[in-house]
Amino acid sequence: MNLILDIAWTHVRARVRQTGFAVAGVATGVGFSIMMASLMQGSQDDFTARLVDTLPNVTVSDERRTPPRQPADTLYAATEIHGLTPEARRRGIKNPLASMAALEAWLPGAVGPSVKVQAIIRYANHDIATNVIGIDPRREAMVSDLPKQMRGATLTALYRATNAIVIGDRLSDKIGARIGANITLQTSEGARINAQVVGYFHSGVRQLDDSTAYVLTKTGQILSKQTGLINELRVRLRDPMSSREIAARIESDTGYKSVSWQEANEDLISTFIIRNIIMYTVVGAILLVASFGTYNIISTITHEKARDIAIMKSLGLTEYTVRSIFVIEALIIGFAGAVAGFVLGYLLCLALGSIEIKNPFIDSDHLPLAYSYVHYLLAGAVALVSSVVAGYQPARKAARLHPVEIIRGAT
Repeated sequence: MNLILDIAWTHVRARVRQTGFAVAGVATGVGFSIMMASLMQGSQDDFTARLVDTLPNVTVSDERRTPPRQPADTLYAATEIHGLTPEARRRGIKNPLASMAALEAWLPGAVGPSVKVQAIIRYANHDIATNVIGIDPRREAMVSDLPKQMRGATLTALYRATNAIVIGDRLSDKIGARIGANITLQTSEGARINAQVVGYFHSGVRQLDDSTAYVLTKTGQILSKQTGLINELRVRLRDPMSSREIAARIESDTGYKSVSWQEANEDLISTFIIRNIIMYTVVGAILLVASFGTYNIISTITHEKARDIAIMKSLGLTEYTVRSIFVIEALIIGFAGAVAGFVLGYLLCLALGSIEIKNPFIDSDHLPLAYSYVHYLLAGAVALVSSVVAGYQPARKAARLHPVEIIRGAT
């Protein structure tokens, strides 16, 4: 084995320039693949973190996924009912305090009550459809990051005025309402109140900042024309990634529709899958191009060392041994390129992370990057595999050369 390594190392050192270009090609592929993986994973993690921090991990509404079974359907298997108009039911979650206590007994997180109402905000000749959410400011900090997103005031400002309201900063810019402005809220059911703006919030999710407002629970109940109404439970978990399983259990226990943040944003999450496919395709293409440099250098060494191969085989080296020499040469180039690529990739990530972004539509001042050893391991493994594959064909060809034909000049 020492002889094989010595011969392979001698071949690689003999052509420093070509070996250097091959190593540089692999290093470039590895470095840029690490940079791309870090950038795309970082942007994905940043967006996911915004969704997790801004929205409840699980939202329990007073809706049902399927209509309740009719008594006749339950008692008689042969019955089938069509076109039946169900009786009007009182809106809201039944016994919300008891439901919250039952959930908190096993839930790995916190629960907060809320009242969600669709309303029109009217101010200065602007009519904007808005989701008005009635909350308890004391419990809101346990189920969302709204207290940290406040601008110009704290969430307790909702207690300081009659029908106080907190609106998204983009919604504020859209209608021109500032702190202290009196706006009108009106629902489709005819409820109408005057509210005072006591603060703004900025979540970083445009849809929320454009069309969401928060009031006290009591104010939301006035807008909905139903005293004591709680039509949503907002759940925050210690492990947001378990939201799907927790939502399924809540729905099974309560019968109410429970939506995890993953389900609510399935269209966005599906784009991450497509992004990852594109990323790995581009990374694979970069490393594939880099492997051609390895193939070229091994092919050149094979051609130039034909007589050396003949001598080695004449001395008794087997085809397996000769093939192993050139495969090891490819591994040396791939390993050196991978190590250099690790350094290059890290430096590229540092350079990208140091770029300052000044854009009013982007909340971050710098590009979000994810530093993960997985990116390095994956890029290094692909580089080594592609180098071995690129070096195997020249190695196989070298091992099949007959020493007599080489010495006679037949090749």
